[in-house]
Amino acid sequence: MKSYSSQIMRLTIPIVLQNLLSTAVNSADVIMLNYVGQSHISAVSLAANYASVLFMVFYGLGTGVTMLCSQYYGKGDMRAIDVVEGIALRFSLIVACIFSAAAMFVPRLMMRAFTPEAELINIGASYLRNISVAYLCWALIEIYLATLRSIGRVTICTALNTFAFSFNILLNAVFIFGLFGAPKLGAAGVALATSISRVTELILCMIVSAKSKDVKLKLSYMFIRNKFLFKDFLKMAIPAMLNDVSWGLAFSMYSVIMGQFLGADVVAAYSFTSLARSFGTILCFGVASAGGILLGQIIGENRLEDAAKAAKVLMRITVLFGAIGGLIILALIPAFLHFANLTDAARGYLKIMLFINTYYVMGAAVNTTLIAGVFRAGGDSRWGFICDTIDMWCYAVPLGFIAAAVLKLPPMVVYFLLCTDEFVKWPWVIGHYRSKKWLKNITRDNLFVT
Repeated sequence: MKSYSSQIMRLTIPIVLQNLLSTAVNSADVIMLNYVGQSHISAVSLAANYASVLFMVFYGLGTGVTMLCSQYYGKGDMRAIDVVEGIALRFSLIVACIFSAAAMFVPRLMMRAFTPEAELINIGASYLRNISVAYLCWALIEIYLATLRSIGRVTICTALNTFAFSFNILLNAVFIFGLFGAPKLGAAGVALATSISRVTELILCMIVSAKSKDVKLKLSYMFIRNKFLFKDFLKMAIPAMLNDVSWGLAFSMYSVIMGQFLGADVVAAYSFTSLARSFGTILCFGVASAGGILLGQIIGENRLEDAAKAAKVLMRITVLFGAIGGLIILALIPAFLHFANLTDAARGYLKIMLFINTYYVMGAAVNTTLIAGVFRAGGDSRWGFICDTIDMWCYAVPLGFIAAAVLKLPPMVVYFLLCTDEFVKWPWVIGHYRSKKWLKNITRDNLFVT
């Protein structure tokens, strides 16, 4: 048991640092825009929902890569890993091109989906135009880093992200406030800083790839054909991607509900709440990613009983980190309330939202570890897709719309109801974990025999 704990933590720490840096960038955005105005915070919060959905696409494809590549790495088949990376790149670039084109040419229409307020639409449209380039770079970066992580090379991923995120924070200050003679761009500056840092990170990935002896970033991989791996990718990775997209779109609908029915004060408070929740879930999401990598490698070696034992250790760590995450949010409440440049009404909403999230993170921790970590490690992504889709689209989103638009309940009652989504699915998620139906070796032999 101790061995599994140490292996999980060895993989978890770099991933947590990476997630922490990502959250630090978002924190820097909010902190700096806090001095520009509440409208800029609200507009960026709404516009960033598209990046969140895109992230879910890349995260889903990335976990699909991890599902297959970690098991093939355990099996010792590096050629299969190249093929899987190429398949994922095909999908990620297609989706990124669509989002990038929309952000460049119809950004106002994209903003109109979230808010009717002209000021927020104008600010958000400028943000989307400037971030369109970042979407394309992101498509390549995330798949390559997911492939590296699947073979346990998480430290180099953290190093790349450390530089890119640090550079992003510096550029945020330069373009938001107009430092060193740069134009003072406000919210658009956040997007421009993100695009420049993503281009820089992609260049660094290419340098790492050129020096790597195993996993490389090559567009030529997209043209390698293997019907068996493509079939497996469609069967396992696509449900994972659809799962994360479905969940991400549903979560974006929460912003629609708040923006359309609950008002700008609630949207602004939600921006800070999302940031606090990110800090509270950093440990949990890191454990889920690390656990998925480790379990995949163990299963690929066909040590199924060992994988079941490692999963138990993973769950114990998850519950502990979920409790710690709640305490982190609780500790952040005074700082957020003191710092936030919000109206009195928005500050009142923020306090209640933060208290709700002190326990909400436990639900998110358990479900994320099981659905995105444990189940996917065994190639079982379809079950999670069905579970999350039913939970979000048949329960949480309709409940939110009915509570806000039909019953016109108080904003914080609506928010509380939305935050029941993670706990509603607990009985089914935990039951599926105990059934061990997810525990399967999904690798194939003789893939490249003609």
